[in-house]
Amino acid sequence: MLDLFSSGIMSLWLDMAGVRSVAPNAVSVLAWRGGIPGLVMAEDLAFGGIDAANPDLPAEAAVRGYLKDLKDKKLIDGNQGVWVQAGMQPLVSQQGTVLMPGASLTKIATSLASLETWGPDYQFETRFLGTGPIRNGVLQGDLVVSGGGDPLFVWEEAIAVGNALNQMGIDRVAGNLVVTGNFRMNYQSDPVAAGEGLRQALDSRSWPSDVLEMYSKMAPGTRKPQVTVVGSTIAEKFVTSGRLLLKRRSLPLPEILKQMNVHSDNEIAQMLADNLGGAKIVQQQATWAAGVPEGELQLVNGSGLGVENRMSPRAACGMMQAIARNLQTTGLTIADLFPVSGRDKGTVELRHIPRYAVVKTGTLDTVIALAGAIPTRDRGLVWFAIINRGTDWDSLRAQQDIFLQKLVQQWGTASTLPLAITPHIDGGRPALGAANRSDILLGG
Repeated sequence: MLDLFSSGIMSLWLDMAGVRSVAPNAVSVLAWRGGIPGLVMAEDLAFGGIDAANPDLPAEAAVRGYLKDLKDKKLIDGNQGVWVQAGMQPLVSQQGTVLMPGASLTKIATSLASLETWGPDYQFETRFLGTGPIRNGVLQGDLVVSGGGDPLFVWEEAIAVGNALNQMGIDRVAGNLVVTGNFRMNYQSDPVAAGEGLRQALDSRSWPSDVLEMYSKMAPGTRKPQVTVVGSTIAEKFVTSGRLLLKRRSLPLPEILKQMNVHSDNEIAQMLADNLGGAKIVQQQATWAAGVPEGELQLVNGSGLGVENRMSPRAACGMMQAIARNLQTTGLTIADLFPVSGRDKGTVELRHIPRYAVVKTGTLDTVIALAGAIPTRDRGLVWFAIINRGTDWDSLRAQQDIFLQKLVQQWGTASTLPLAITPHIDGGRPALGAANRSDILLGG
């Protein structure tokens, strides 16, 4: 099956039809509504339990066998959702358009909304100001940290800030450490507690053993900062005075999303959702960008914690494809935002998912979910989403992996890794604490 998204043929067709000028998500909208000539969409027509209008027979057989195995092993409880498509052509659906708890598949929506809002080059910015002059190594006033929503401002980032302050000639702050704006340190949302973490990180003489252990893994040659804050740590809603000393830029957005998705980090996901304006804004952005029906995605948070976050398997696939389209002109791929089987650790490290598959996992007490893309020889990129209801996590994960392995056996292993899922970001080596993201402004 020719992948219309990656081939460029669909873009040409839309240009000729004048659709692209209507909305960037027009491809998806037309696909969901069955409005693109030559494409067959699943319409939830009963087909012996498989609800696709014209199912691919080998894929249908694989899904039937998969569901039978789950039933025989007494692993399922309630609805089971499966959606499989090659490019834009649906192959088979089992309750594929039904709302189900998506668990951490919710992070697909958060990733998509983040990209749509900020773009792949975006970096959050944390600013540091001084309320007095610098004399003989002492900042004669307060050190103000003004947060810009960086969800990964952790020990390494604070150490880099301390070294930048030392480089400016500051080794002592005579006043207070004042926290303002949207600042979190090590995920700590309380501004005073976050400020205390920053205060500790700025002075290596007060580091506990766990920070020393983390520091030992930073880039060779990284200095140990020594900046003492004499006053207290306080929080203020607004600070009206101060001279800008330096800016600390976060990791680029794709690297933050990669860390979030590889480890299924709920804290990062919720911080991003909050920065975007909340779960409903994420929901609106994601449904619009993917062109999925509004009724197939309902969110109450950005992480997926809780069964109230619901989506259809079809919507999960649509959002993954929308992310792939978003990245087409950036030099990045979905493999730079999500874990890659056989390459990344995190939630896929102990799984037996086909090699080079790009996936997102999801787990709740009664939900095991998996969505992504697998490269095949005969069908190209096959997009899938599986949402299982049950409590035997290990067995459900094992059955998902076996199901995907059978699909690859059926359609053959891709001879080369498709460009659309070729990774460029190493999720195991994020450049946390890199000195080159500190912009020193000596002139203020």
